[in-house]
Formats: sequence, C-alpha cells, structure tokens
Amino acid sequence: MLASLTPINPSDTPRPMGGYAQTVGVTGASQLLFVSGQIPETPDGDIPPEFPAQCRLAWGNLTASLRAAGSDPEGLVKVTTYLTERSHAVANRAVRQEFLGDHRPALTVVVIETLDPR
Repeated sequence: MLASLTPINPSDTPRPMGGYAQTVGVTGASQLLFVSGQIPETPDGDIPPEFPAQCRLAWGNLTASLRAAGSDPEGLVKVTTYLTERSHAVANRAVRQEFLGDHRPALTVVVIETLDPR
C-alpha cells in the first residue's frame, strides 16, 4: 500500500515560499506529520522585535500547523530548534516549556547563522 501525502498550509500562518508546505500529512498504515521550520512572522509579515515574543510566535505558528492537521504539540515526536544567538537558549527553553508543558519530545537545539536578517 502506498502512503498518501497531504500538504496542509493553514490560513492563519505565513504563506510558505520556496516550494514547501507548512505541514505534510502522511497516511497509509499510520499517520505521520512532517512540519517545516516555523518562523516568528505573522501572516501580515510582522516580526516582533524581542526574542521571547518571536519564540512565542514561532511556537504559535507550529501549533496552528499541527491543529490544522488534526494534531497538537502533545503529538510532537522530534523538535529541532535553530537559534541565531546562544544567549537566547534560556528564553527559548522557557517558551518551549510554556507550549509543551510536561510533554518531552526528542529535541535538538543548534546555534546557526540566519538566512533572513530580520
């Protein structure tokens, strides 16, 4: 049996650019969701100036993508977070815990250079 892939792009998140879907549902014997990286941007293109607000917005966009696919953050199995500054690690952890509560998916945090200077 071949799996079926369904791209899901909720209307309350930024429109994906660059040939990807916000979320991809995979059905067959079971269902898996593959969620693209979420950015701290509103559908109108606004980006908050402070890191904690950016982090909350990115997690909010992730949550919207998951809900549009019939899931929620409790269904996350693996999370990879890319930070542009190591100094944001503590705030990132605090915001992540706001969204995940006691749920503990596999996690990777990487400090990188950003593609978008905003």
